[in-house]
Amino acid sequence: MPQDESWDADASREIARSGQHAPAGFPDDADAESRDPDDTDDELEEIEVVPVRRQLSLAIAGFAALLAVGLVLGAVTSAPDSRLPYAIVLFGVQLLALLAWVMALNPPAKISTAGVCVAAAVVADYLAVSGARAELTPLLWVIVGGFVAAVIGQLVRAEDRARVTDSWRTTLTIVAGVVAYAIPIVLTRQELGTQTVIVCSAAAGVALLVARVTDAIFPKPRLAAQVPRGATGIVLGAMLGTLAAAALGSVLVLPFTPAKGAVVGLIAVVVAHLVDLAVNFGQAGRQLAGDAPTFWVARHMQGPLGAFALLAPTAYALSHWYLA
Repeated sequence: MPQDESWDADASREIARSGQHAPAGFPDDADAESRDPDDTDDELEEIEVVPVRRQLSLAIAGFAALLAVGLVLGAVTSAPDSRLPYAIVLFGVQLLALLAWVMALNPPAKISTAGVCVAAAVVADYLAVSGARAELTPLLWVIVGGFVAAVIGQLVRAEDRARVTDSWRTTLTIVAGVVAYAIPIVLTRQELGTQTVIVCSAAAGVALLVARVTDAIFPKPRLAAQVPRGATGIVLGAMLGTLAAAALGSVLVLPFTPAKGAVVGLIAVVVAHLVDLAVNFGQAGRQLAGDAPTFWVARHMQGPLGAFALLAPTAYALSHWYLA
């Protein structure tokens, strides 16, 4: 073997042993040279920051405040012998929530699912107003019955039947969310229920209002590039919502105190913020997945409506397990 060929073989073995790669311009760099420069632009587009629309944030803030005021005034003005006006107001909220959730979550057999949910809302409100005992058990049975009826309606058509297995959680969420708005009626018939509804609704309303207004003014630092929400609004809303609950606890009758009001308010604020943010992140995930956007009104009403729907059983639990 010639001397130069022997030297090249030894050099190749040394390079392989040391783990070094061939210098630029050799075949190892063929992939780098053939890489499409548009790929870098696509990566930059994927992390593009979604802008915060100021008017939309203010509109959502006003809607959340309106819901809170409706729940508080309804609880305060409910007469001991008749809670029908409060039930009528909440039935309107139930229809609004149903419209938003059906359009945004897109369950199978939308029409039949919506019809079952309307019937479940009527039955739940009736039992909450006129039940012999003010308790949560009848509403739980309404949720179970409504869920079963909705699933049966989704099994009629083949295209809906194919989606039932994957979307049963969505169906259960819609049914339970609609029925949950009847829980404040049950609470107003209990000893501590009315005060608990007032404190929880006021704290959550203040928190959502402050958070959304702050997002319209100073949406920083961003929670995520694709989610138009800022951490400043979340923290400030939680603080002021808890402060409002503590102030209410100082003027309500026992067992409420400023400390207990603050604890109840803090839990209500955390629940409201978590649901509101979960809706925002869910919308961002669907957009990144390429799903078709839903009607914008339904999309943006989901957060406050879902927050107050989950707040109702939270208030019930607090009134029985913490304040009682």
